[in-house]
Amino acid sequence: MQWKNITDLTQISQIQNQEGYSLIFKHSTRCSVSSMAKRRFEMDWDSIPENTSLYFLDLISYRDLSAQIAETFQVHHESPQILLIKDGDCILDASHSDISAVEVAEMINT
Repeated sequence: MQWKNITDLTQISQIQNQEGYSLIFKHSTRCSVSSMAKRRFEMDWDSIPENTSLYFLDLISYRDLSAQIAETFQVHHESPQILLIKDGDCILDASHSDISAVEVAEMINT
């Protein structure tokens, strides 16, 4: 699996209009907790179905996009944070040590 970088507003609309599951990982490149959460997530991401689109947002470089994601999917901004999107709706958001690829896989496979 591989991350798709979010770098412009049109991608947020595309994610919202996409059928099926997408996941957004909001990451701060200046935060050791965020780096650890990302490593832990990537260690287990093989459990996530391959047809799940995985998106990565660098919060430091794209702060405005992070705010737009929070508004679009009606979640409180956190860092690090994952959002599991199904058919345009956020069905799971988790931050810090609650970020879990296994939990994401369980939500998708239910």
